[in-house]
Amino acid sequence: MGVRSIWWATTIPGAEKPFDTAHIRVYYPAKPTGSDAERLSGVFPADPDGAPYPVAVIVSGVNVGQEAYRWLAAELASRGYVAVTYDWVGELFGGLRGITPGVELAAARPDAYGTRATTPSVPAILTALAEMTGPVAGLLDLGNVGLIGHSAGGTVILQSARFFPSVKAVAAYGTHTMVATMLGWPAGTVLPAQVDCPVLLMNGENDGVINGSADRYGESSIKRDPISRTFDEALPDAGGDTVQVTFAGANHFGIVHPVDETAARAFLDLPHSTDPAATRAALADVTAAFLDIHLRGASRDALDKALQSPDIAGIRRR
Repeated sequence: MGVRSIWWATTIPGAEKPFDTAHIRVYYPAKPTGSDAERLSGVFPADPDGAPYPVAVIVSGVNVGQEAYRWLAAELASRGYVAVTYDWVGELFGGLRGITPGVELAAARPDAYGTRATTPSVPAILTALAEMTGPVAGLLDLGNVGLIGHSAGGTVILQSARFFPSVKAVAAYGTHTMVATMLGWPAGTVLPAQVDCPVLLMNGENDGVINGSADRYGESSIKRDPISRTFDEALPDAGGDTVQVTFAGANHFGIVHPVDETAARAFLDLPHSTDPAATRAALADVTAAFLDIHLRGASRDALDKALQSPDIAGIRRR
């Protein structure tokens, strides 16, 4: 099965120009025909045999461009998903602008949290996918969506997934739901995740970025791993379908390839002590198997097998 990609764009409701456009890349299983149209346009038709395709939307960390997740999107597409990445240059904290998953701060304050999604980008992307033309039009199962988030992208999907009825699975890497005191929460607060589907919560043993944000949460240093606290305190019991997976020797950017040292906060990270390519291979297997279960009704055997990887240091279920 070949993988091809196409581009699209959408406007983010409520965002001010020129910072109101998300540029989308859609990866899909392709079936070349050798036609003149392919030769002249470079656009291949989607393989109709696997349609309708479940959709996996990858939500980036702050100032991490969508190309950093291309490896994962292409891998998922090779396994029969339509995978979506996007860049939205919008408002960050302190009036800065940059690539953002979109965080509506007002929705994360004590008087509003849990009443609506904290990100405006995800619903805009889902709407755009329903409206787009081209080779995947009519071939998407938009009632069967998985969200994959990294860092801040993981946080907003954990805070928002239940507001999107089409979302049937959430996977997040290097993320948690501890919340900044500047929003009015007491120090050390872990917000309850807004999810009503199984969650795959992933992290690396050598994450140096999360501890670098401790002061946001009213602590001089992280007293207990916020990712494990999120698993224990924020996620609802799912009868064993929600899983925390810790990757041996991986760091905060273990899901990213290549790592862009000119942007984001990679300078805070700890060195990885295992081969990053091995981490990515294990992460792809675990993520795909998790999505297969909850988006395709597959057996749990494939996930159990993926979790036997020597590149995984710890597994917890609830």
